[in-house]
Amino acid sequence: MRLGYIDYLNCYPFYFRMFEKKPVPKISIYPGYPCMLNKMMAHRQLDMSPISSATCAEIADDVLVLPQFCLSSVGYVGSVILISKIPIEDLNQKTVGITSASHTSVVLLKVLLKKYYRLEPSYVPTEPRPVLKDMDAALVIGNDAMAITSEPVSYIYDLGDLWLRKTGFPVVFAVFAVRQSVVEKYKLQIKSVVSSYHSSLRCLEEEKENVVSLAKAKYPDIIYDINGYFDLLQFKFDDNLKEALMFYYAVAGEMGLLKKVTGLSYLDVE
Repeated sequence: MRLGYIDYLNCYPFYFRMFEKKPVPKISIYPGYPCMLNKMMAHRQLDMSPISSATCAEIADDVLVLPQFCLSSVGYVGSVILISKIPIEDLNQKTVGITSASHTSVVLLKVLLKKYYRLEPSYVPTEPRPVLKDMDAALVIGNDAMAITSEPVSYIYDLGDLWLRKTGFPVVFAVFAVRQSVVEKYKLQIKSVVSSYHSSLRCLEEEKENVVSLAKAKYPDIIYDINGYFDLLQFKFDDNLKEALMFYYAVAGEMGLLKKVTGLSYLDVE
């Protein structure tokens, strides 16, 4: 079975056990940026993967979502930021770079700026780690938002924090999905991966120092406090986060930024 892995610090806690302790048999792991895994799931080149919540809306008819897990934050997250030369309120008609690495965060930013700040900037595509040379602001996500940078930045806005303050909801950045057509074929492997995820999250609770140490070794360019970062993240997909995700879908759907979704289909994992 082909399993995706978002090659960011935030996804590492789910894969700690299969990376560092006990690999899951009959699984091939494909690491990459969220955008790459999104595309591979959409084109049926992966069987199971964490994917951007925004992409899940687009391929909802083809996938089942794991009801237990997600990548989320309630407020400040630190790894989804808008860097800017000027205050956010002054970005109307200005140039804003949007990273090619993500889907959820791009939609999140566009909703925030248009609906809640009443701004219409000009969006341009950027590399995952942009330089504000010809732009007024840029979206940066994941490890790139927490890495060493030589460029001084006047303003930094955390999108998880802005979203909570403007809407009252947390952000579900990614969900874990399985293609419906392979559920029967890979029933045992799916069950093993889910079990490994559960074990990994227990490792984060029971041996956090070890998980943080190995995460630091895997991602040495991150200058952020990894211990504190893991505390900010929500990994368990509870009812409040499911409600928050449906709010995100409703707003983005109304604005024509995403396909309209009234509900997700969940995988029944015993």
